[in-house]
Amino acid sequence: MKLPAIFFGHGSPMNALQENAYSASWARVGQGLRRHYGGGIRAVLAVSAHWCTEGLAVTASERPHTVHDFGGFPRALFDVRYPAPGSPELASEVAVLLGTERVRADFGQGLDHGVWSVLRHVFPEADVPVVQLGLDMNLDARGHFELGQRLAVLRERSVLIIASGNIVHNLRMMDWRESETADEPYPWAESVRKQVNGWLENHDVAALVDENAYSGDFALAVPTPEHFWPLLYIAAVRQAGEDLVFFNDEIIGKSLSMTSVLIGGGLSQFV
Repeated sequence: MKLPAIFFGHGSPMNALQENAYSASWARVGQGLRRHYGGGIRAVLAVSAHWCTEGLAVTASERPHTVHDFGGFPRALFDVRYPAPGSPELASEVAVLLGTERVRADFGQGLDHGVWSVLRHVFPEADVPVVQLGLDMNLDARGHFELGQRLAVLRERSVLIIASGNIVHNLRMMDWRESETADEPYPWAESVRKQVNGWLENHDVAALVDENAYSGDFALAVPTPEHFWPLLYIAAVRQAGEDLVFFNDEIIGKSLSMTSVLIGGGLSQFV
């Protein structure tokens, strides 16, 4: 059974608590996964913008803790726990696929908010094991894409591959007065949203991974790469001719895109 793969534009950590259009769409995706695959989802492999590593690492604990890697939010957010089990077995599989000698098994790292703020809505029962792959900051876009290609076989081993970030992510220039409003984004933000969507629709891998050829608008839309790179893992596990569906495809606060992407699985009616 081949599972879909999903990139989530995760936005604010507060989406973990809020009932809004974004969290509602994540819940619908989860309901669709349950309906289509039942108990056939063995585990989740997640890549997030919020666990950046030196070299490759995977969470290897049987009980990963909930990481509250932020500040300045209400106490209720710090009280959230997402007690999904880990999967040392999947962590070992990932290491084999990427090269055991390259991958560090991290028994102390938990699940960061880029993962649990979304999964809290997708799988609210926290009953699906989760393993997280660190985002190796020594790689470039092409390197991340090539890693993703090695992981594609996991989709056929009942593993749901998800990635979490934001394609357009410039918090310094965000209009905080309209931080939840999808209205009149900056032209450079809208330009990059459309450009990246076009690359994904056309399966234009060459453009997607060639950082040296990105338009000048990328300097504003993607001032640092860690929120963009997770998308490359989902693009990498897509097979030729496979369905691609966008959801939450809008920019809030003028400079933060919530654009999310579903690859395969026949779940378009749920997003």
